[in-house]
Amino acid sequence: MKNFLKKSGWTDILMSLIFAAIGIFMIVKTNSATTIISYIIGGIFIISGIVKIIDYFVSKGSYDFYNNDLVYGIIAVIIGIVTICYSGFVESVFRIIIGIWIVYSGLLRLSLSLKLHKAKIAMWGMALVLALIMIIAGMYMILTNGALVLTIGIIILVYSIMDLIESAIFIKYVDKLM
Repeated sequence: MKNFLKKSGWTDILMSLIFAAIGIFMIVKTNSATTIISYIIGGIFIISGIVKIIDYFVSKGSYDFYNNDLVYGIIAVIIGIVTICYSGFVESVFRIIIGIWIVYSGLLRLSLSLKLHKAKIAMWGMALVLALIMIIAGMYMILTNGALVLTIGIIILVYSIMDLIESAIFIKYVDKLM
């Protein structure tokens, strides 16, 4: 059992190293990563659409009111093609939507921090600083191309480092856990 757990720990380390490589790739090659991700997502939509279109014709195009396979399939194929052809546009739209959401959340927290100040709650200053950081981060996300991919890359890299440390600790102390 100990050997199995140690092998599992080494597998986790290998997966963490792969994640670290992906994170570094996303940080270093932001534009390439966006294109590759768009191709993958577009391909998934196209394959899903083709499968739905085939399902529609295999079921002999039944005119069941609830059978929307043909419409779903055509729309999915179109979305896939657009995602592949306009990968930069798709990344920009997601980046701007997420940035707007972060700014909105920051503004809500700013309002909350002012209410905390009015109620004389000591943590209002911390809430204010965090709200301002959120607003700045949201504006950065909106105004900077590649910010979304860069952020995801950083998150993946940090996760992989934490997972590497945890796996190493697990392997070192697996004997004591048994």
